[in-house]
Amino acid sequence: MPVSVFDMQSLQHLWGTDELRTIFGEENRIQKWLDFEAALASAQAELGIIPPAAAKEIAEKAKVENIDIAAMSAEIRRIKHSLVPALKQLQAACSKENGEWVHYGATTQDVVDTGVALQLKEFHAVAMRDLQAVGRELARLAVTHRDTPMAARTHGVQALPITFGHKCALWLDELGRHHQRLTQAEPRVMVGMLAGAVGSQASLGPQAIALEAAMLKTLGLGVPTISWAPARDRFTEYTSILAMVGSTLSKIGNELFNMQRNEFGEVEEGFSDGKLGSSTMPHKRNPTSAENLAGLSRPLRYNAAMMVEGMVQEGERDGIAWKMEWKALPECCMIAGAMLFQAKNLLAGLRVNADVMALNLDKMRGYLLSERVMLELSERVGKQTAHEWIYEASMHGITSKLSFADAMREHPGLGKLLGDDEIRDLTDPAGYLGQCGTSVDRVVAAQQAWLD
Repeated sequence: MPVSVFDMQSLQHLWGTDELRTIFGEENRIQKWLDFEAALASAQAELGIIPPAAAKEIAEKAKVENIDIAAMSAEIRRIKHSLVPALKQLQAACSKENGEWVHYGATTQDVVDTGVALQLKEFHAVAMRDLQAVGRELARLAVTHRDTPMAARTHGVQALPITFGHKCALWLDELGRHHQRLTQAEPRVMVGMLAGAVGSQASLGPQAIALEAAMLKTLGLGVPTISWAPARDRFTEYTSILAMVGSTLSKIGNELFNMQRNEFGEVEEGFSDGKLGSSTMPHKRNPTSAENLAGLSRPLRYNAAMMVEGMVQEGERDGIAWKMEWKALPECCMIAGAMLFQAKNLLAGLRVNADVMALNLDKMRGYLLSERVMLELSERVGKQTAHEWIYEASMHGITSKLSFADAMREHPGLGKLLGDDEIRDLTDPAGYLGQCGTSVDRVVAAQQAWLD
């Protein structure tokens, strides 16, 4: 019976996808071990280490369909070893003579770590595909809303006008750096290993280096310069990048969650027929997609931290630290993959309420344009005097519940210096968007290469 949120039928859609569960499911994990054994035997036959007939049969029988997983699991519990029962079944599937050559010269961690690298390679292709899809949605929103004014908020309150396109472009720019990080990490992370019990390759004979290279070429993985059994930086780097990706997506989800508050109402996630917000309040449309996206990065970050802990190894191999990866790494990938999938759907269905954004810009009745007025007046009366006058007008106006325009009109200095037309122009949010549009254009152009 499933006990994990990754496997419960009622919850698994929030924590992963069918595609991701296939990659990190037990059958695929075992198949990757068998892929290792098949590639090892084939490379050994090419180098004259084992008979070609043995390599041929091992490769033919190295299929997960030939493994009784229930029997394998029972044997693992009996003998207290995680790999040998699977190897015994592979051996039994072959003829007696050929089966003797299964796993010749390799050690368990060679198989398991290389198997994980193969799973990561599959996951990486999915993650990069979905990362691109998220980037495309952000680029679309940035271009569409290049000139859609909204209130920027700092410290939780309104600050100055920006555009929604500018906000999306900022997210896209950050996501582009994650794409670079994942691309640059590929040759460091997608690496296998055939190092033997302590990394010396003594059990592999004089052709050890050539054998490792041939085997890993078959598997499509990079060749290490030395054993990495006690050096866990490869997988830790990858999960750390995933944690960064997740944090960016969490920030996007959290921002869209807040922008959907009734008091703001600036965006709304896609609504599907039958979507229910509450068991007691029938009217509710909860921002569940943004909410879930914002929350998922927390377990992702903690699992990535566990991967960092796993870098502290003893000697040439340490099962205490190593086995933590068996939990943390697949969960990092499952969660990050789920977040990318959900972010793509959230952004694709996002409704942007430009009219509400415009109304919210007027909530402060012009005061968020105080910087603009101050800078405009600085050339006439000096920056410090302009700041003092506008501060005086603002404090009096806010206390007296006046608009910023009326507060300036009542101020003795500002009232004489500024006419009604100039006050109206200076308090128009659309006139103080700075380089928002240009920045959107620049970001979209810079990111286009990986979005195509």
